[in-house]
Amino acid sequence: MAVKPVPRRFYRRDPRDVAPELLNKLLVRGHRVARIVEAEAYVGSIDPGSHAFKGMTNRNATMFGPAGHLYVYFTYGMHWCSNAVCGDEGVGLAVLLRAASPLSGQEEMRANRGPLAGRDRDLCSGPAKLCQAFGIDGAFDGADVVKGDRGVVIGDDGTPPPTSPGVSRRVGLSLGHGDEYEWRWFVAGDPNVSRVNPGKPVDRTKRTRPGRGQDGVSPG
Repeated sequence: MAVKPVPRRFYRRDPRDVAPELLNKLLVRGHRVARIVEAEAYVGSIDPGSHAFKGMTNRNATMFGPAGHLYVYFTYGMHWCSNAVCGDEGVGLAVLLRAASPLSGQEEMRANRGPLAGRDRDLCSGPAKLCQAFGIDGAFDGADVVKGDRGVVIGDDGTPPPTSPGVSRRVGLSLGHGDEYEWRWFVAGDPNVSRVNPGKPVDRTKRTRPGRGQDGVSPG
């Protein structure tokens, strides 16, 4: 499998453009490889569902850094979740990696996930599951997924994103916290997507943008 790191210019855009185009890209760490099948956009100061909505803190500082790095955070006192930082520095934009389809290294993923992950579809079918399967924790906050400075890369093997991905509201957001925005995209019909039939297919050529936060993600 010939895989090239996704270039930094890919991430230097609005996360609502990056998220649907991240679908079918590869998350790679050593022998572990999985194809991204679900992603959500978080849009800084205009997005009440985003950690960056109220500005930069010690916790979310990586979101305001350079594009093409991982923003990794701890939630519910037990789960890690990872995001690809997008846009310009100082803005606070990111795409949550919600789910992926395992391609190789499943036994290592399964060892990390534990006895509940008997099937391949249980390995990466949620943002916390994905991080656990890949061993991504707080030590990876700020990791450069273009250069792979900490062994994690987001790569491209030539598989294009779906022309008509599924789209829905984001998962786990409460009323008034950005729950109305359809900023979640997924590979329709893929068994690793974290929610079954949560939205409708959308023609990306006709996509329009609408003028509890990222911690509201469901681990499952």
